[in-house]
Amino acid sequence: MTPLLLMLVMLWPRMDADEHLSYILGADDEVTVRALDLEDIDPKTPLRIDMRGNISLPLAGRLRAAGLSVEQLEAEITKRLRAFVNEPVVTVTVASFRSQPISILGSVTKPGVHQLQGRKTLFEVISMAGGLRQDAGNSIKITRRKEWGPIPLPTAQADSTGEFFVAEVSVKSVLEAKNPQENIIIQPHDVISVPRGQLIYVIGAVRRAGGFVMGERESISVLQALSLAEGLDKISSAKNAKVLRPQPGRARLEIAVDLTKVLAGKAEDVHLRADDILFVPTSATKSATMRGIEAAIQVATGVVIWRR
Repeated sequence: MTPLLLMLVMLWPRMDADEHLSYILGADDEVTVRALDLEDIDPKTPLRIDMRGNISLPLAGRLRAAGLSVEQLEAEITKRLRAFVNEPVVTVTVASFRSQPISILGSVTKPGVHQLQGRKTLFEVISMAGGLRQDAGNSIKITRRKEWGPIPLPTAQADSTGEFFVAEVSVKSVLEAKNPQENIIIQPHDVISVPRGQLIYVIGAVRRAGGFVMGERESISVLQALSLAEGLDKISSAKNAKVLRPQPGRARLEIAVDLTKVLAGKAEDVHLRADDILFVPTSATKSATMRGIEAAIQVATGVVIWRR
């Protein structure tokens, strides 16, 4: 388990009894009802709340459930069953949570539609999605329907349609839990998007090959990239390194880099852009042959991703 995932999982408590009782029911949720000494009510048969917000219960008849908490629904059923039992003992349990979907998209372990189960914060729902992936970008975007009101964050604003509010939270802030006020309560139908970060790759004869998230910078220098990769391997051919830069609709541009001179301050440090590959050949392949370059490009898409 990665440190990012472990930290977020620790922030994800299970739904306790109080949360269950205060859960607000909605259309498409399913509940089970247990009523002591009333055999007409089957506690094993789930009752689905229809699109009008109602359920039909033997003896109690048709009653409103959507918009009520579990505790309130228990009280309403108890009231109706007093015609059959002096002191009804009623327990309502949510069998299936379906009325409060949220979408968690992008660089999380389990992207998709998840169901809120009680009161959940931003950090907790990210944990529900398995935590952030190593290639997560710099920000988390929250989109909320207008009916739920403005998002309580300084960055919040209405979108161009006027139907949604949008806001962003720094990934670093989430990981370090520096600003508790950013750990906002998530509402039904919120969309939480975590874009993939821009990466550069360092491949070949280095101590820690892989992809590196660029962070908030638009570029990283070759020396910075080497530092992230923990330096050159002993068998590297530093003077024959290449930067392989993507070009739309064309083969990658090859930029020769003599790392020996760059490290010695005798040549200009090259700046890497998003998706650039710094390829450092071994001394056995000093010419950095095309075969080696092609191999580097293929490997780059499957390497380990590191965050700084």
